[in-house]
Amino acid sequence: MRIARIKTAAGPQYAVERDSTWDHIMDPFEEALRYTGGTTAHSEANFLAPVTPAVVLGIGHNRTLNDHPLPIQAWHKSVHTIANPGDTVTAVRNRGIINAEGELAAVIGKTATNLTVENALDHVLGYTCVNDVTNVDQNAVDERNFQGKAGVNYTPLGPWIETELPDPERTGIDVYVNGTARANSGTFNLPSSVAECLVYVTSWLTLEPGDVVMTGAPGTAVPVAPGDRVDVAVEGIGTLSSAVA
Repeated sequence: MRIARIKTAAGPQYAVERDSTWDHIMDPFEEALRYTGGTTAHSEANFLAPVTPAVVLGIGHNRTLNDHPLPIQAWHKSVHTIANPGDTVTAVRNRGIINAEGELAAVIGKTATNLTVENALDHVLGYTCVNDVTNVDQNAVDERNFQGKAGVNYTPLGPWIETELPDPERTGIDVYVNGTARANSGTFNLPSSVAECLVYVTSWLTLEPGDVVMTGAPGTAVPVAPGDRVDVAVEGIGTLSSAVA
């Protein structure tokens, strides 16, 4: 099932895709969805970021990448960087190379704390595409990943949540720049599994419905520049598009 957040005259509206329309719902995190009776036609749907998270976390997959004693670490990315599908990323100038990073994002569906590998994915509502835009040269001077990831619209998210992704551990991720494929990979190339990432995060921090965990870039970081168009295509979900200015 696809769950979206759509711009309407009455304000943002959650909706699920059914047949040829997006049917409006009250709350995507309820066990039994309640429909409002409103609909939006496919051709009229203006997609927003599919959730408004209180927490956005990125994952550092240390294993095989350096000699850090921990195999996984997480870091916070500001929710103020969340961008809607189609929004323009404002590149921070004179701060080094700018990378687009295509990733699979897990959207938490219910309160999650001290998860196990066995139950971690049961706490996920679904998955969406994310572009973790980064001024990558800042990583050398800012280990906390603040400076390089705080730009305007540096976290495009969407276009919707897919609740029935066949296998989040084996999901293809492709990144296109101006229509040309620049990266072809998938979550199967991450050193740690999606479930392991959630286990690590929730051993330290309780996550709530709507929180987002970006699961890492499996060789899907590519340099971009103002004037570029970036498409992040995640298998089984769809394509997230952004311009860079």
